[in-house]
Amino acid sequence: MDTAAHGTPDLGRVVVVIPTYDERENIEAIVARVRAAVPDASVLVVDDNSPDGTGELADALAAADDHVHVLHRTAKNGLGAAYIAGFGWAREHGFDVVVEMDADGSHQPEELPLLLAALRDADLVIGSRWVPGGKVVNWPRSREALSRGANVYARIVLNVPVHDATGGFRAFRAATLEKIGLDGVASRGYCFQIDLALRTLRQGLRVVEVPITFHERVHGQSKMSRDVIAEAAWRVARWGVEARTARFRR
Repeated sequence: MDTAAHGTPDLGRVVVVIPTYDERENIEAIVARVRAAVPDASVLVVDDNSPDGTGELADALAAADDHVHVLHRTAKNGLGAAYIAGFGWAREHGFDVVVEMDADGSHQPEELPLLLAALRDADLVIGSRWVPGGKVVNWPRSREALSRGANVYARIVLNVPVHDATGGFRAFRAATLEKIGLDGVASRGYCFQIDLALRTLRQGLRVVEVPITFHERVHGQSKMSRDVIAEAAWRVARWGVEARTARFRR
């Protein structure tokens, strides 16, 4: 695998990590758009042994472009585990900036330069749907209400100044990932995003939100489920109780 330095002059080497499970209909287009939006960045597809052949298609893309790489995992084990595997790969290969992005087209690769520009003065940048200028397109009202409610819940229970803590379009400095202690992350579903934002803030690092336009996926099925929602609810509640207990003990 060719790991020649691909990055931006002021931020260093950038890799965009895209987890996949049954995203064959989406992965080729999304990788092409990322490559067009940030030509100096690398792409890492983390595939969880997709039965629809996503991994094999990703391998073909990697064979044709030395900026594209693939990490194959043996089973579907949650979004958090896929990202942590991707972060580990990025660390091993010396990247300075690690970007999270979905494969389904919900996140617009054309907005990647905005996140990277904001990272010049931040440790973590979150592409936010729920700050002024952010919006969602073609989302059912029920999903919008769920997302808004989940973020209000997280902001109140955890006392954090983040409006879109569940957002999965974000850019980390590699040094941030080192400081927040990924070895202790047990979150598997979308609460993984809340977990990492919370850890970053608790380290005293700077988190910045930039507005993005979020689109409902066109192809494939959403990975949202009742189990994912339940995990987020109880983990946020537990983190909130732990924080309040720690303050009381002091």
